[in-house]
Amino acid sequence: MGAAASSVLTRLGLALPASAQHRAAWLGAAALGLAAAAALGAAAWSTRGRRSRRRRGPRRLQQVGTVAQLWIYPIKSCKGVAVNEAECTEMGLRSDNLRDRFWLVIKEDGHMVTGRQEPRLVLISIKWENDQMTLSAPDMDDLVVPQKIPSTNAIRNCRVFSVDIQGRDCGDEVSRWITSYLKTETFRLVQFETQMKGRKSTEIFQPFIQNYQVAYPDCSPLMMISEASLSDLNTRLEKKIKMEQFRPNIVVTGCSAFEEDTWDEILIGSVEMNKILACPRCIMTTVDPDTGIITRKEPLETLKSYRLCDPSEKHIYKSSPLFGMYFSVEKTGSLKVGDPVYLITQ
Repeated sequence: MGAAASSVLTRLGLALPASAQHRAAWLGAAALGLAAAAALGAAAWSTRGRRSRRRRGPRRLQQVGTVAQLWIYPIKSCKGVAVNEAECTEMGLRSDNLRDRFWLVIKEDGHMVTGRQEPRLVLISIKWENDQMTLSAPDMDDLVVPQKIPSTNAIRNCRVFSVDIQGRDCGDEVSRWITSYLKTETFRLVQFETQMKGRKSTEIFQPFIQNYQVAYPDCSPLMMISEASLSDLNTRLEKKIKMEQFRPNIVVTGCSAFEEDTWDEILIGSVEMNKILACPRCIMTTVDPDTGIITRKEPLETLKSYRLCDPSEKHIYKSSPLFGMYFSVEKTGSLKVGDPVYLITQ
């Protein structure tokens, strides 16, 4: 570790483990725990990550992985943009003015539209240059959407999973473009602005202790998955799938399958994150990111065979299989591909 990284850890009041043997012992214990859970045929999901913690004594760091990929999804359900580094705000990842899920496709009545209803949204790709967003889609001319929407454009009342939120209308030209592409009804694009009120965690999950806000993401500012978890799933599938079907913000390498389920508090770069809960999966995962075709079957059916919640948490997850973990942002900062992922312990 370089001097700059050591300085960051010092400022955060964190210390590295005394030896590599300490890490090896910890990973061995974690592996045994995961094996036991697999033998039971279901994962038990700790809710400790959703409670505020009173820290006593010095905190220590145990490296549990490395950041392999960072993804920002500017428009909900459209293609992601891979970045090498990002700022992590309280509302998620940001690269310059490119923000995670700060744009949303809606119907004229304000209800959100995602790949669940319009699977071909996943084929819209986004390029960000000179502070403007360029949209591309099959059989469509490219369209430039300025980052700064005129203040004279209407503010629309939107509905995201039964929660009200606003968005600035991006104009008639982009509305015609999306409508012409999807060819089902009239659609509009809205942009969340920082002075607007986000959706509160207490509106998304009841009851809830952590207090945060999001714009248009499903549940939280960040979602994380390990490469090993996807590899494990692919060993059970006839047709292999890509990480893009799960749309994580942070992809981690160098850990065991589903080890991310056990990380309550983590540090990446200068960003501290707290676990909220596991990500309950829906038919969105069955949309092929290369074709825009929805099957409503795999990988959901296979995930349901071994990734259901503990019966004690059915009131949270119901019958949805779990894959990936949601995190809130405890301390904002920056992170990049190649950063170590540290578990914070006492």
